[in-house]
Amino acid sequence: MLDHLIKGATIVDGTGAPAYQADLAVQHGRITAIGSISDPARTTEDAHGLVLTPGFVDPHTHYDAQLFWDPYATPSMHHGVTTVAGGNCGFTLAPLNPDRPGDADYTRRMMSRVEGMSLAALEQGAPWNWSTFGEYLDALDGRIAVNAGFMVGHCALRRHVMGPDAIGGQPTEAQLDAMLRLFHDAMDAGAWGLSTTQSSTHADGDGQLVASRHARPAELLALSRAVADHAGTQLEAIVAGCLDQFADEEIDLLVEMSAAAGRPLNWNVLTIDSAVPERVPRQLEASERARKAGGRIVALTMPILTPMNMSLGTFCALNLIPGWGDILALPVPERIARLRDPAVREEMLRRAASKEAGVFRRLTDFARYVIGDTYSAANQGLSGRVVGDIAAERGQDPFRTLVEICAEDGLRTVLWPMPTDNDPDSWALRQRTWQHEDVMLGGSDAGAHLDRMCGAPYTTRFLGDCLRGRRLVGLEQAVRMLTDDPARLFGLRDRGRIAVGHHADLVLFDPERIDAGPARLVHDLPGDSPRLDSEAAGIVSVRVNGVETVRDGAVTGAVPGKVLRSGRDTETVRTR
Repeated sequence: MLDHLIKGATIVDGTGAPAYQADLAVQHGRITAIGSISDPARTTEDAHGLVLTPGFVDPHTHYDAQLFWDPYATPSMHHGVTTVAGGNCGFTLAPLNPDRPGDADYTRRMMSRVEGMSLAALEQGAPWNWSTFGEYLDALDGRIAVNAGFMVGHCALRRHVMGPDAIGGQPTEAQLDAMLRLFHDAMDAGAWGLSTTQSSTHADGDGQLVASRHARPAELLALSRAVADHAGTQLEAIVAGCLDQFADEEIDLLVEMSAAAGRPLNWNVLTIDSAVPERVPRQLEASERARKAGGRIVALTMPILTPMNMSLGTFCALNLIPGWGDILALPVPERIARLRDPAVREEMLRRAASKEAGVFRRLTDFARYVIGDTYSAANQGLSGRVVGDIAAERGQDPFRTLVEICAEDGLRTVLWPMPTDNDPDSWALRQRTWQHEDVMLGGSDAGAHLDRMCGAPYTTRFLGDCLRGRRLVGLEQAVRMLTDDPARLFGLRDRGRIAVGHHADLVLFDPERIDAGPARLVHDLPGDSPRLDSEAAGIVSVRVNGVETVRDGAVTGAVPGKVLRSGRDTETVRTR
């Protein structure tokens, strides 16, 4: 007897092939038949008028900690995601040196600062009872609802071997050998490969550049070569130029890393904006050069515009504008005094408009900010209004108006910048760029920056846009971009497509309703910490390894997900 039978669904199989109507049978976690099926089943559902696709694969998340207190990886699973890739950007919770118990606290504070995770949630929500990377994977195994695979963070490797000297120091030959042994052990245990960051915007809980930022090319290449010794492995890297345009030496480094490993390297995020038409060809030059050198470099890009809130009171992207971080780190009374100084504001605006500000220049059109939550009587009635309109009424420049509003709230005001790249030319450029063989959808950062942004719903919002909005790509191609493309990049075995014998990771949705709701602030993290959440519309059912995990917007409580381990659950994707 079948475990479950889906009757009459419109199947979009993930390959890009035309949709077709058929029944689908699930047994023992696998797809066992597709066609006209009359075999008896324990459960059967009528799916006429609904679309059945493979489960979506999110290639860039930071669910490393959240899965301990939220095995459902919300809100991603609600939006059809059945497999997540974690351990990105050089940051992982393991390995931890058992001889230095304080390293766990250092790691928590680093993750809180660099990835915007709640420190209280990190302290209270995860057991922190592991030392090796394998022990970390074991701690998750058997208790998660999604499938999850993890890279090894370069920062953790460095910290384990070098201790505090990982910040600013260089490893001795013996320390590099120890780092490599630790890395090999992690990949033997199932790690997907290496993730690293060379971005100057990544700072730890002490405000220092994170450990991997101090690594020289020789160290990075030694680790990359180690990846080649293990089946089903990958590279993921962030450099400063990811935010805007690569420098020549950054392209050289990424190309050499991928070629040394003989494995794909992915980076994020490719920002596509018609106002900067030279950015896309410059960023994709890395991919062209990698192919000539025997490597492959894949750029992740988001198919939606992800709203991100800002604040002058707490750490956010505004702190990363050159010259702004020092001012926005001052105690609140002193910060308000400096921000109210016209000379200080003038210098801040000058720095924000400079070339060195890179992609953060997008955040400095303060007339286009929308006021979110306010907290003082002086700001009553301003929520939802555009700063430019308020500034015109007051006869002030927009930045001064924004500062005065925030100052009245003790800098607690929530600010929402309107996107500057929502024009037809930018969407046309995205449509063309998505066709490149080394461009892939992703970069949600789900699990990170929890009170600032909510990128997890990109899957349902993109599908809704493809079906009823801009229609930049057809449904079959859109599904392939969310399923088979990332599954093939990571070499996932028997996932990413609807085919007999494949794991039954499935999403059933209503094409007339599929979409994502607006982001809303909820307080459901350990320690009552806040995060942004978004409800899915039109998702009827999500299945992971054949077991239903979501039905009509509610989690079922089942935890059928697997920790996907390299070699066992992934196969090698070679670049030459």
